[in-house]
Amino acid sequence: MRFLRACVLGLVFAPASLHAADPSALWKIVSEQCVPHEQAARDPSPCSEVDLTNGLDRGFAVLKDINGVAQFLLIPTARISGIDDPAILAPNAPNYWAYAWNARTFVEGRLQTALPRDAMSLAINSSVGRSQNQLHIHIDCIRPDVRAILKANLDKISDVWTFFPIALAGHTYRSIRINQETLGEVDPFRVLADADPRARANMAHHTLVLAGATFPDGTNGFVLLDDHADLLAGDFASGEQLQDHTCAVAPK
Repeated sequence: MRFLRACVLGLVFAPASLHAADPSALWKIVSEQCVPHEQAARDPSPCSEVDLTNGLDRGFAVLKDINGVAQFLLIPTARISGIDDPAILAPNAPNYWAYAWNARTFVEGRLQTALPRDAMSLAINSSVGRSQNQLHIHIDCIRPDVRAILKANLDKISDVWTFFPIALAGHTYRSIRINQETLGEVDPFRVLADADPRARANMAHHTLVLAGATFPDGTNGFVLLDDHADLLAGDFASGEQLQDHTCAVAPK
């Protein structure tokens, strides 16, 4: 009954934006426009990039979001619903996070400036905190306050999941340190699922945010943040809230 009540409350009190959009809009743009244009004329429009190097079922598109000055989305060219889809944890699944991190250059191109590593972030919302039922990773600047908090607490982030000591955008996150310059060998979906059987069993209610970082010892890496939905507390696990679609952290 508690779970049912939570679901009902979630439907009643979820932000209006989660109900307003066609939940298949992104999929239609990618599958009906970007991919056919790329296949026919090597023109990914209206996407900025379509990569089918490894086949349609393992490809991805990069699309400028309608929101934000420089926000882009990384979207698979296969039909994958989101963080809840078993395909993301399948053996040899594409590492969409690695593709998304590489695609940060589109953000920089839009802003016409290079961004510090710790100014960039990637985010995927939970199934109850998103408006689209096609997997998409948000690529954009991090909020200035979140950036400052993370920087001040890097020494408290370890290589195992622990609760981050300060609330971010009003919500409690867990954090883990990723000691890699790139994401070539690290898939954040697996970082969560492989270390936490409960999360693996309920990926739909989790959100992940990845922030670039330079740690106190001078090494480059990432901070991965995880939150899970608590509808009774008004937490829809929308990690996108930690991003700034005005990109105030960009050098002036």
